[in-house]
Amino acid sequence: MPETIVREKFPQPVDQGDVAESWRARGYSYHLFTDPPGQEWNGFVHNTNELVTVLEGALELAIGDECCTAGPGDEVFIPRDAVHSVKNIHTGTTRWAFGYD
Repeated sequence: MPETIVREKFPQPVDQGDVAESWRARGYSYHLFTDPPGQEWNGFVHNTNELVTVLEGALELAIGDECCTAGPGDEVFIPRDAVHSVKNIHTGTTRWAFGYD
């Protein structure tokens, strides 16, 4: 199984085209989200693997019993069927990408 988080997978400033290209080459889709401070997405489960990369800001992710924070350029792997939650912990807007295989 891949590592849960790869720090600085993409150089800053993060180019969303580079992220999309990398993910598509690995068989993942690419979608953007923009969340205000404090926005939470709780208790999600997908039947596919998921990748998350922060473009600007910071996220806290809970994946099963594991918790991590992700900043710009970090890539987080969420395995299929894992219960997971995402929270914007930045004082401003966080822009992030997610994709499924």
